[in-house]
Amino acid sequence: MLYELLCGPMRPVYFSTIILVILLLMLVMTFRLFVNRRKKAYFSLSLSILVVMAQHILIISAGTDAPGTGNWTGYATILLKAVSFIFLNLGIYQMYNSSRTRQHVLTWSAVVIAVLLSLMYFLVDGFEGNPGQVVLLQNLGIELYMFLMLFLCHQWISPWVGQWNRYQLSLSFYFIYQLIHLADVFITGSAYPALAAAGSTFLVLYYMTLFLIVFERVVELLQAVYTKSITDALTGLYNRLYFMNRLKQYLSHEVPVTVIFTDIDNFKKLNDTQGHDKGDEALKKVALILRECVEEIGVAGRLGGEEMVVLVTDPEVHPGELAELIRKRIEAEAGVTVSVGYSKAKKGISPDALVKQADEAMYQAKTTGKNKVCKYMKQKQLNAGGHAG
Repeated sequence: MLYELLCGPMRPVYFSTIILVILLLMLVMTFRLFVNRRKKAYFSLSLSILVVMAQHILIISAGTDAPGTGNWTGYATILLKAVSFIFLNLGIYQMYNSSRTRQHVLTWSAVVIAVLLSLMYFLVDGFEGNPGQVVLLQNLGIELYMFLMLFLCHQWISPWVGQWNRYQLSLSFYFIYQLIHLADVFITGSAYPALAAAGSTFLVLYYMTLFLIVFERVVELLQAVYTKSITDALTGLYNRLYFMNRLKQYLSHEVPVTVIFTDIDNFKKLNDTQGHDKGDEALKKVALILRECVEEIGVAGRLGGEEMVVLVTDPEVHPGELAELIRKRIEAEAGVTVSVGYSKAKKGISPDALVKQADEAMYQAKTTGKNKVCKYMKQKQLNAGGHAG
């Protein structure tokens, strides 16, 4: 039963149906990208996938991928084979690059050449010979042209595709398919159904690999959009909205968290005397230290300006010791100093209140000498002789 399905007369229909399913999934992804991002590249890729689908719909309707002589369905099938390959690979290129006039000229030149070569389908229709020889001559130009297209894609497109190895693998699959297809049609005369089935299998692998390329690109773009929406562009730390949402989440589950609030000392003076580039460099260095210090025990964010915060989620970590470690590393490695304050969450406290407490502790450090760590203490405790540290 399986052998009959793969190698029988319905083989082209079976394999083209599989390919259509793969192409449909690709089309859904690329069209959604176009709707969400409105980039011309995704619209072009969607159109190219539709062209490939049209080719395989013709194969299914004809029931064969080796069209006979003298009919328009056969001509459209061999022409779409070349045109769909050109446009689909251009679409893969456009997912990673903006196409310029040069790329458009080369693409349409390749399409025009494919159309001219495909006209052999009708030019040799009156050729004196048996039908098999006529079919061979009809398809020969396009079949050899496909090898040229593979070489050009390897040379001109693969270096510009982010998933270089996967794209090279897809071209290898198509190359093997094309070799097997030529051997099946031009050498054995389609006498071995298993050989044709092997070729169709490699064609399916080609489209599956392209699907993985598109899928991986979609994931990359979604990750990039999400990361951009939750992080600060300059420092790479989480932005205020994301940090506060995370803090709210932990507090709602009564997790014993601590907020550490840092503020770079004399930051305005640094910007005024040495320039904003120097200030930005200091922000990046401080942010990197914060990320490294809390990589496995919490998250770090930037509230704005030179104010950066740490949410300590590991109850085993002593916040005062961590705050002092942060202060020492910044002083030694960032070329600036910071005033640091921290506050432990109490039951029922709101996210804004906890951050405000840490901010008040930082302000106490700032107004009592700078470059130091202070723990939040209620005003009545301070009045009673309590101390910070």
